[in-house]
Amino acid sequence: MKLKSRIKLFVTIAAVLLSLPVHNIAYAQYNNKWMTAGSFQDWYSEIGCEIEEGFVKRQQYGGQWPALYPYQDSKAARGFWIGARNFTDETGAKWNWKVVHVGPRVTGAGEFFPQEFKMISKFDYPQVFVDGTPSYNNPAEIDEVDPSIKPDLELVNVVNDQLGLTMTRKIMQFSQQYNDNYVIYDYTFTNTGNTNGDSKIELPNNTLTGVYFYWQYRNASNEETRVEIGDPTAWGKNTMNDARGDGTDNIAKYNDPPDQRFRAQWSYHGHFPPFTKYDNIGGPLWTAATFVPAGDTVGRLSAIQYYGVVTLHADTSPDDTSDDINQPSTTNYIMSDSSYESNNDAFNESKMLVEYYVMSRGHDTPRHVWVVQPDGKFDQPTGDPSLNSSGGYSFGNGYGPYTIKPGQSVHIVVAEGIDGLSRVAATRIGIEYKKGLISAKQKNDSVFTGQDSLFQTFRRAIENYNSGYNITEPPKPPKTFNVTSGGDRITCSWDLFESDPNIDHFELWRATGQYDSTYHLVATIPASGTSYSYDDTSPIRGISYYYYVIAVGKDGLESNRYYTQTYDPATLKRPAGTSMDQIRVVPNPYNISAAKQLGFGDQQANRLAFFNIPGQCTIRIYTEIGELIKTIYHTDGSGDAYWDSVTSSNQIVVSGIYIAVIDNNITGKRKIVKFVIIR
Repeated sequence: MKLKSRIKLFVTIAAVLLSLPVHNIAYAQYNNKWMTAGSFQDWYSEIGCEIEEGFVKRQQYGGQWPALYPYQDSKAARGFWIGARNFTDETGAKWNWKVVHVGPRVTGAGEFFPQEFKMISKFDYPQVFVDGTPSYNNPAEIDEVDPSIKPDLELVNVVNDQLGLTMTRKIMQFSQQYNDNYVIYDYTFTNTGNTNGDSKIELPNNTLTGVYFYWQYRNASNEETRVEIGDPTAWGKNTMNDARGDGTDNIAKYNDPPDQRFRAQWSYHGHFPPFTKYDNIGGPLWTAATFVPAGDTVGRLSAIQYYGVVTLHADTSPDDTSDDINQPSTTNYIMSDSSYESNNDAFNESKMLVEYYVMSRGHDTPRHVWVVQPDGKFDQPTGDPSLNSSGGYSFGNGYGPYTIKPGQSVHIVVAEGIDGLSRVAATRIGIEYKKGLISAKQKNDSVFTGQDSLFQTFRRAIENYNSGYNITEPPKPPKTFNVTSGGDRITCSWDLFESDPNIDHFELWRATGQYDSTYHLVATIPASGTSYSYDDTSPIRGISYYYYVIAVGKDGLESNRYYTQTYDPATLKRPAGTSMDQIRVVPNPYNISAAKQLGFGDQQANRLAFFNIPGQCTIRIYTEIGELIKTIYHTDGSGDAYWDSVTSSNQIVVSGIYIAVIDNNITGKRKIVKFVIIR
């Protein structure tokens, strides 16, 4: 483009930018699904991208790592735009620029049309129970089981758009412990001419030219930090954005090491100037707040996440499917509250001109982190990552331009990953900093090692892709995991999908007090047999316990803990009675209102309790004329057993006098108790 034309374009864009309002619109709701097979967990939408507040009305939601702990959300918004030049729509209208959008603040309604949204798992999702109740945190909703897929979970999402492109998005998650902190997005864009999904519409000019695929990433690490450090961190006002592989000029300018020349952009929690109590890099937690319990104020570093994307493949053209190392051709950082981030309109050409320029403008230089901190002293930050903007900065990746004829496709693959300090290291370093044992710079130098961890994550994703997703598979997790509270023990039992000779042993881990506290190895169980159990006799009455079990292969690989993690407490029940004379039936006489008053609830309105019974006993229930109607085998060591007033034939009993004969299976003693049921 000639200089005079380029200047004219810039002036036009500037005029349009100044004229655009900035505000949000009401959002439509689409189906969403979680992927939860690893330490990095996130939600995904059938519309094809995850917009700001698209699932819940919360600025930060999703991008959770480590997902065991609450409020680890680091994602604020995503945006996906497709642009083309000289487009003729089905009405014959001609557009110099045509851009369709989903996110970061528009729903995509009327521009994108979901066709398929299906979660596939390599095996049935494990069933986890605590005292008979399912125990999960955002469980994956499985639509199909296919043992032949390479990842452990694969979400297939097909979407049409106004341009006549059909996008097939496959999101893949792996549970292997060295590859469970990223997901891979495999995109295929095919020119089908189908603009709405209801019927194929032959567009007047179905060859698409100047096509760009552009993704925006608004990150904010992490939600737990926002109350203490400052609420604007929740929308990424202090987010720092860095890059590698973003054009030859930048690679040369910053002298990127050879082992860092992957194509990636990422974000982390940067300096927040309004907060002056202490250096906030890493998000030290010193006081209790909305997301921070009173007991967790030792200084633990909470914002230790480095979160970004790496390009694994981008077709050179529809006719040349080799990887184009010059893609993405646009790597930029943009003000997250720019006017073109809201109220996008696929029928407003002046707006689409601005958007197309943003998508296609090439590689920004200098990189955002260097604009913020020109001296490069990122461990002693003084700059403002927001650069005086209201919402901070997002980064974008644009791939193109492509010319796509009818029936042709473009294939793009990226990985989105996250890494950083371990919880143990974040706690130790935070304590040392709060106590004054290390300086802010020393703390920050430790936090920045998380960037090296993210680079390792990127390399593993690249290796996984280059291998054809043939990484070594870990053992499958147990098929079911049951945790049962008893009177003198908590019993953990599990069984397998099938016998696996490669499993060496199982490890049972336990935490006390909260599910997100520190876990310790309770037992190692040999891998023999087909079902397994362990009686944990060390719990203390009145304390809550949480568990997970993993299968460990002979090669050291482990099934992922998140498959069997419990999120509900197991506790010791009432101790066993010490005398047969202590046994009581409650309520006696029985009636529905009495049962409700005892707190059994509407769902258990027929329930009677046998209290102070022996820990190992048999309860036989007879009618007044001596007919045996129910036998209860009580073996959990507690002093409680319950009966829902049903016979062995599952019939609710009628009003009358009943007799319970209770035999202590250890001492042989017997107790006979009469009780009345009134309906």
